[in-house]
Amino acid sequence: MMLRRPKPTDSESDLLREQEQFLSSGTQSAVNIVRRPDKRRGDIASDDSEKSLGNQRDVVTIPDFPDQLPTLTPAPPKKSRFKKERVCFEDEDPEELLDRHDTHISAVLSRIIERDTSAVPVSFPAFTGTAFPKVLHRSTIQTQVMAPRGKKSIFASQIAAQNAKVRGAESQKDPLVSTPQASGSSHIVLGTVDGPLLLSGEGLGPDKAEQTLKIHQENQTRLQGMSHSEILEEQKLLLAQLDPRLVDFVRSRKSQKALSPVSPPPQREVCPDQPESKTVQPQCAKPQLDSEVVLMMGDEEDETKPALPVKPQKEWLHMDKLEPEKLEWMKDLPAPRRQGTKKAMQARFDFSGTLIPPAEDLPVHLGLHHHGDEPELAGYSLQEIFLLSRSKLTQQRSLALNTLAHILSKAHAGEYSTCLSGSVLASLLDAGLLFLLRFSLDDSVESVMSAAVRALRALLVSHEDEECLDATFHWLLGTAVFPLIPPVHEEEDEEDEEGLAKSKKEMTKEREERKLDHDVARQDIVKALLKMQLLQRLRYILEVVRPVPRTVLDVLEILIRIARHSTFAATQILDCPRLMETVIYEFLPCTWTPTSSPYPPSLYGLPVSTVMKLLRVLSSTGRHVCARILNSLGGRRCLSRFLAMEPSVLLLEPGEAICCSTEALRLWAVSASYGQASKLYIDLYPVLVKTLQAAQKPCGPSEPLQLLELQRITALLSLLTQVTHTAGCHEELQSALLRVCSYYCRSSSIICQPVLRAPSPVAVPSLPSLGCCRAQSARGLVASESPLPLFTALFYLLDNLTSIHRGLVLSLAWLLRHEHHMLYLLLRLAHRLVPVDPEVAKHAPLFHQVALALLSWLLPGSEYLVHKLLRALPSVFLREGATGGPEAATLAELQLQEKFTPLTGLGALLRDALSHLPSIRGCYLTHLAHMEQAVLSSADRHLGRNPWLTSQLLPELTGPSMPSDWPFLPLVSLYEQAGVRQGGGLQVVALPAGALQSVVYCLQWLLLLESWREQALKTVPAGAKLARLACIFLCSSDLFLEQPVQELTWALLRGLTQSGRLEAIDLGTPPPGLASFHDLYVALLAQYEAVSFGDALFGCFLLLPLQRCFSATMRLALFGEHVGILRSLCVSLEQLPVPLESFTNPPEDSLPLLGLYFRSLVTGALRSDRCPVLYSVAIAHLNAFVFSQDAVSQEVEATRRSLLRKTYYLTDEVHPCRLLLLYVL
Repeated sequence: MMLRRPKPTDSESDLLREQEQFLSSGTQSAVNIVRRPDKRRGDIASDDSEKSLGNQRDVVTIPDFPDQLPTLTPAPPKKSRFKKERVCFEDEDPEELLDRHDTHISAVLSRIIERDTSAVPVSFPAFTGTAFPKVLHRSTIQTQVMAPRGKKSIFASQIAAQNAKVRGAESQKDPLVSTPQASGSSHIVLGTVDGPLLLSGEGLGPDKAEQTLKIHQENQTRLQGMSHSEILEEQKLLLAQLDPRLVDFVRSRKSQKALSPVSPPPQREVCPDQPESKTVQPQCAKPQLDSEVVLMMGDEEDETKPALPVKPQKEWLHMDKLEPEKLEWMKDLPAPRRQGTKKAMQARFDFSGTLIPPAEDLPVHLGLHHHGDEPELAGYSLQEIFLLSRSKLTQQRSLALNTLAHILSKAHAGEYSTCLSGSVLASLLDAGLLFLLRFSLDDSVESVMSAAVRALRALLVSHEDEECLDATFHWLLGTAVFPLIPPVHEEEDEEDEEGLAKSKKEMTKEREERKLDHDVARQDIVKALLKMQLLQRLRYILEVVRPVPRTVLDVLEILIRIARHSTFAATQILDCPRLMETVIYEFLPCTWTPTSSPYPPSLYGLPVSTVMKLLRVLSSTGRHVCARILNSLGGRRCLSRFLAMEPSVLLLEPGEAICCSTEALRLWAVSASYGQASKLYIDLYPVLVKTLQAAQKPCGPSEPLQLLELQRITALLSLLTQVTHTAGCHEELQSALLRVCSYYCRSSSIICQPVLRAPSPVAVPSLPSLGCCRAQSARGLVASESPLPLFTALFYLLDNLTSIHRGLVLSLAWLLRHEHHMLYLLLRLAHRLVPVDPEVAKHAPLFHQVALALLSWLLPGSEYLVHKLLRALPSVFLREGATGGPEAATLAELQLQEKFTPLTGLGALLRDALSHLPSIRGCYLTHLAHMEQAVLSSADRHLGRNPWLTSQLLPELTGPSMPSDWPFLPLVSLYEQAGVRQGGGLQVVALPAGALQSVVYCLQWLLLLESWREQALKTVPAGAKLARLACIFLCSSDLFLEQPVQELTWALLRGLTQSGRLEAIDLGTPPPGLASFHDLYVALLAQYEAVSFGDALFGCFLLLPLQRCFSATMRLALFGEHVGILRSLCVSLEQLPVPLESFTNPPEDSLPLLGLYFRSLVTGALRSDRCPVLYSVAIAHLNAFVFSQDAVSQEVEATRRSLLRKTYYLTDEVHPCRLLLLYVL
């Protein structure tokens, strides 16, 4: 029967079925399994054994198949690695070889050599009167001798001590036996009279013992003839020459010899010239005594080394082995040493975070000394504090975290900025402070957890910033604040400008989620903490741990700082499960039990004003967040509870009661700014009116809680302002502002006070702040005596009144978002006053300067003010047209030297520009159309359109709303639209409609500013102005040929190259928006070569960067890569706007450039009739170089001789290069 082979597709049941068919058929298998013996286990290799063991081992055999595979290719014979090491000679006797390699036991026994024991001392046991030996005790042993290697038991140590005592007694009987114990000196001798201690005699042959003894005797004889000073001198010389490792080795050998028991010699040593006898002359021992002075490695430090602080006692356990390096810590600390160098030292702090001077000697009982690298210095370094924070002891971890909290607080205040190099905050964050604090929050010990919360609060929260924000809340538009977000990277900005698709934004979000915590922390600390689930841990601390009041307040302040980060962070706080519910339930209840103590042991169950502030900060992040707080978290109920009653009847500590009422009013003001909680105004109207009437009563300066009451009244006025904005009732708003003015006039005795300057705190990019410090907030613009809120409110009131009745006018002097707003209001009043009051009109240029400067100062969120300034101010404050300004410019132009002038004079250009001021204003407003949405949002905030506000958070603070070079905006926008870079050149497309008129209006506005408002463009570098004007030539192939553009550009160029302004041009600094001016110049060269038509204006722009005061790279680019331009660069010396000496002085020192000058003259590319300016420049530089008499290097001299030789051999005698031989400057 034929059976098929198994296939890979067969299942296990198919294989079992085929096996049953094979066994039932009785067919003999093609393979036999045989069990072979295992030689490694000693099995007998026989046929019977193979049959008997066949069932134990499986061996596969195939019929008609050999047991060994045939050799296909001749393989090299195998060689043994050990066999190659054995060398065999042909004539060697096999018997001798066998004897040499015989390892039988007889070979070992036949080589037994008895040891000579004649010199071994035999000690008999001491006879005692007792029947048994005396019991040994540790206290009875005077000395203990340790074995050189290994450890000994107590019994073995006692026996060794007894033997040493016996040997010491025997050695006293023999004065010639020298042992380390017998010597009175602490030095270990080089050797004994028997032989050296260090020399072994290996390698000296069979008589090594005699040779070693002979060398030893020679050394002894030589040392005997040397004095003690000579021995010490030779010793120092040896120690200076020997390798330190060899010295350590000899010292270890010497110590081993000293510790090993010394056995007496078998025979006594006698003098070589005396016969052997039982008595020895005393002088024979002299070499031995002198040898005791000889030290192979003298340790003079041992003699001067101070004694140990404690003397170990024999009764002490585990003190049989002394460790001096550990006992050193028990000594008195040395006094701190003053370092004479100016090298920076490591900063050390005490437990309060105060910096300790390096040379200050503090007492030890303060606990500031420890076992560090510098134990004599008091205090802890940052590395040691980090190490202490990871200790196993709870007290040490808590102490380290509290110290870090003090250091962070002082670093925020700027106390280390004058005495430490670098930023303490940046160093701590780079060392991983954020992760250390986050891990410490997970500690199970409450004290460590509280210390970590305190340190995290010191890192995140700035008390001065919070004071400033609270003080400016009642100011005009004070409810709007900037988010505390770190600046965005440039790459992210570019992506936002280009506008990512939805899929790309999702990919960006996923990429952000995949970032490591360390990478996120380097960019944004708050975002990193949110990613590390800080909110969940804080909720656990408040809900489960229930810490002490100080820790609760720290947690609430941390939540406030996180909420100020962004709307996203505020939403995360609201979305954290049970966090806000726990906070409001535990710390903002509607009913509570009053406490008798002003400092209760627990805040749970009591109202806390910080919680109300947290709700207010959260509400300011957005309309929807505020609605969630009012409706879902019970915010309305809390407002009604704390505003319906006076603070005096709230059964709280008086200061805390006023703070709760103040924060409730502020929360209501934020809600009213969105048009929410309006019905609550009707319910609580009697209470608000009563409070407002009580504010009219004068209060003495010594009345307690006056400042808190003042803050409560200002919060009420802020609420009324927002309510009236929502209701659209401006009359009530003006009444409220009048009350503010009258209240401030009564409460402020000093209107203007100097602002104290304090060291600015060290800022960290990943943790932005307002940068306020305690000194500035005490007597600055945000102080209670500051006139800024008064003037701002007063100007706002007057602006509204004069808009109704134009006969009311007033002007005052100007006093950072609030200051800008005050200046804007002041300019609005001046705008209405200048046309009607001649006295005020005299100061119109001053108002115009302030308005132009304010445009580049306004921050994001003030786009509405930018729009109003551009729209209303220029036509009123530019009054030079009515006072003879253009005529004066024409007369001043006549005083200039006779040079090339444009077709139209400067006065006519200015008069034409004044007539087009409305069109100029429309041109700039058109180019700011991309800000339309921002202008509308800003207008809603500034005009009090509360129902349309979405958030009180202003846009991210990335810089001013307008760039400093905003007058060049039409030119730059046209260049970005029309110019398309391709390869090395510039491909120009068709100009948009109206582009020519926009360029003309832009140039006219620039001419007005350069002529009459020069200070307005002082912030724009002269090199940047030149780069912006160069965009005229890169925008189109014929735009610069238009007559209005030519005339205006010539006038601006003459203004830039006037004496005093030309020196201010710096082309080495890259202009804003460009990598370097050299790239722009290369593009200008390519454009001139393509479309210039030899235009003189374009040529002057190319010649200006070729002056000697600028880099030679631009001259090399012209004469090297664009030498063809020289045929059409026909600017005459009269048309050149700068003196020719600025191109020729000082003489050129660039050898490659001089070679290019020479080549252009030789080849005829540079000729006087085609390019007169550069022709004169090249001739002047070559003449000065060739005929210079100054001492120069060999390379310069060789180049000079080469140029002379080439000039001499020129065949054309009238060639320009021949003329340089006769050229005289």
